[in-house]
Amino acid sequence: MRKISLLSLVLTLSATSLQAQTVAADTEIQEVLVSASLVPIAVSRSANAITVIDREQINNRAALSVSELLRDVPGFAVSRSGVQGSQTQIRVRGAEANHLLVMIDGVEANDPSQSDELNWGTLVADDIERIEIIRGPQSSLRGSDAMSGVVNIITRSANQPFSAKVFAEAGSFSTQRSGFSVGHKRGDFDIRLGVSDTETEGVNISRSGDEKDGYENTSITFKSGFKVSDELTFSVAARQSDGMNEFDADNDFDGFVEDQDRASEFRNRTMRVQGDYMSADGIWQHKLLIAQSSNDNEAFADGILGNVTASTKDQYQYIGSMFWDGSAQRVSFLAELEEEDFKQRGPLNWGLDPNQDRERDTNSFAIEYRTDISESLTLAASARYDNNSEFESANTYRVEAVFQLNDSARLRSAYGTAVKNPTFAERFGFYTNFIGNPSLEPEESTSWELGIDKQLGQLSLSATLFDSELDNEIDGFVYEPVIFGYTAGNKEGTSKRQGAELTAIGALGNNLSLNATYTYTDSVESDGAGGYKDEVRRARHTASLNLAWQVMANLHINTNAQYNGSQTDVFFPPWPTPSETVVLSEYTLLNVSAHFNATESLDIYLRLDNLLDDNYEEVFGYQTLGFGASVGLRFSL
Repeated sequence: MRKISLLSLVLTLSATSLQAQTVAADTEIQEVLVSASLVPIAVSRSANAITVIDREQINNRAALSVSELLRDVPGFAVSRSGVQGSQTQIRVRGAEANHLLVMIDGVEANDPSQSDELNWGTLVADDIERIEIIRGPQSSLRGSDAMSGVVNIITRSANQPFSAKVFAEAGSFSTQRSGFSVGHKRGDFDIRLGVSDTETEGVNISRSGDEKDGYENTSITFKSGFKVSDELTFSVAARQSDGMNEFDADNDFDGFVEDQDRASEFRNRTMRVQGDYMSADGIWQHKLLIAQSSNDNEAFADGILGNVTASTKDQYQYIGSMFWDGSAQRVSFLAELEEEDFKQRGPLNWGLDPNQDRERDTNSFAIEYRTDISESLTLAASARYDNNSEFESANTYRVEAVFQLNDSARLRSAYGTAVKNPTFAERFGFYTNFIGNPSLEPEESTSWELGIDKQLGQLSLSATLFDSELDNEIDGFVYEPVIFGYTAGNKEGTSKRQGAELTAIGALGNNLSLNATYTYTDSVESDGAGGYKDEVRRARHTASLNLAWQVMANLHINTNAQYNGSQTDVFFPPWPTPSETVVLSEYTLLNVSAHFNATESLDIYLRLDNLLDDNYEEVFGYQTLGFGASVGLRFSL
């Protein structure tokens, strides 16, 4: 009954949206190349639900962090434990936070020392050209971490003979931002360097007290490319963020954090060297990538160094493709070696020694076949084999089909499997009263989705149904009474995630554009008694509305509203009282930004966050920021 009613909801809302819009004529769906394949392809040839955030949108929003931009993406649930710089998790379509693979310029950026999640709280939005979001399982192409989707972040490149920019911003909570960039492009060579710095005193993230929790971040981005010939290109890219964020802790074990002198220092890096070759006849294409990501995290209590974690991921990847039949058919092959190292240091806790060094290696092979049967029908199939040093070999696959109904509408469908390996922390992590479980099995999922896209004049409408079943879900809070602590374990039964995504994007006139989304997510897990219970921090209903108004040629106003429905979380009272499920209230955030081009070189912008000063929590017990205002200047040569 739930699936039938869900389908009715999607069809009803889609029909309502289509009937409500009156435009002159249909136009073709815009072609945009994305990394939804081993070789970039046009959106219209992919069955995935895809969102692209371009440079203009990033500038208009003037967001401090990438996670703020991703709140508007359908199917995304963002949970931040407090203020800027605090731990931030993103869950896609009801999945877990470490089921989302994040790449920066093609480098896998997930941190093996932080449960295979990206440290979203420390990823600033500076020097980013484009963000590609691909929802749905991508393990058949990308491996373990891509169970629910992929976020590919592309940094900026130089595109002028000479460019130089500086910016400065000041705002509420004693926030200061500044930075500069220089770039050069001559002929077939380009090089660019960008540096940004963010500092804020923040506010107190605990419910009581008045001690502020601040945040500092310095990010450096470097990118360069050289076209040796019409066939051969080399490029390098590197990005580093280092800084500090303050936080509170539950020192008296009553289940609530309180004012504490706690701080964490971080340093995150990604770097890669890449060579691309395309034969003169267009039949053969090769890519060779050597990449590394590294992460260092140090926690301090009252100024004293405590736990230290670090990780390094080395990646060696080759992708070869052959095109034929006028490029209507293509087969691609991937060979990849991935080496991961994990380190943890800290004092003895609960009689356990947390000091350890671990490693794991994965040899992977994947194949993908894509064919345009006709101008209307595209089919694709992919499969991947992962030989992991710690687990049994894994096989994943995906099939998809896209049918172009006419010049302005298409149907898309996909079915695939995915896998997520247990993390180092789940298998070996010894901290506080948590004991690792080296016997954990990988999580496995099976998913399908069905979507329709329709172009009405300048407005693009989209509706997607999705359904996923997860087996061997890992529970990181299995209570062990003998040791008065917790461990991780694979759950019995199947966890289910299903829902619908609706989007409307386009122009409402010459000066006004719209970006509206709505997502319904039903994510449940086994309750151990034959029934199901809601997964935490995943609201059933989320929506966003973004209106961009070009008031004058040199004045742009952006209004953004975000709705997050009520959701559950877990409260851990003092032992031996069992954990409790609590409900976090719904909330709506209203954000406004304005940009004024004073001259061709000078841009003045104003940002108003949480304009209604809504009081809400995204994680139980952690306060969030109230109303804030910032003003900034950008100057370019």
